[in-house]
Amino acid sequence: MNAPQPSRRDFIRIAGIAVGTSALTAGTQATAEDKPASRDLDAVLKGLLDGNARYVAGQPQQRARTPADFATDAKGQAPLAAIVGCADSRVPPELIFDQGVGDLFVCRAAGNLVSGTGAIVKGSLEFAVAELGVQLIMVLGHSQCGAVAAAIEHIDAKDALPGAIGPLIDLIKPAVLAAQGRPGNKLDNVIRANVERCVARVKGTGPILSRAVDAGKLKVIGGVYELSTGKVEIVA
Repeated sequence: MNAPQPSRRDFIRIAGIAVGTSALTAGTQATAEDKPASRDLDAVLKGLLDGNARYVAGQPQQRARTPADFATDAKGQAPLAAIVGCADSRVPPELIFDQGVGDLFVCRAAGNLVSGTGAIVKGSLEFAVAELGVQLIMVLGHSQCGAVAAAIEHIDAKDALPGAIGPLIDLIKPAVLAAQGRPGNKLDNVIRANVERCVARVKGTGPILSRAVDAGKLKVIGGVYELSTGKVEIVA
């Protein structure tokens, strides 16, 4: 956990491929080279959970800011963690964890999906790890998730949902099956099972993410955000 953080070149060598283009790296090099030599992953996670505790208590440290306050961020970025979250309008990661602009690298899709997203989410996470030095990824589900509820409702249905909604919901249906037999609320169980499946998917996605996990350079966890209280529970 406390080993020196590898350079971008080290990550690329581990992955076995060249990552990024000049257009992408030009905006990150300034701060990527200036990051601390090491990061304590336990401390990074504690910082997120402490921020969530402040949010729950109504005592956030972050304040409203103007573009001038972030002028130095224009030179590049060095986020502490990456969040794979749901596109739900009620689940903004920076507010939930009381983090500032530049602290989190966020990918959002309905149902906090990883499988079936193609190069969009996978490539974004690979970029975060290989180019920005992110060593912690959290998949963040939430209570009352509409996409998960739809998967439960339509698991055995023969009806066709409009547009691309049907294929999206189909990606969550395996979590409905995975949660069968669990005691308690069915929706909550499927939400948790969906997070667990997404965490496993991130860990197993090669070549960059899976090899970084195997090398002990990347930690992937899952959490569920409770809308009614604001609290995030680590579930995977």
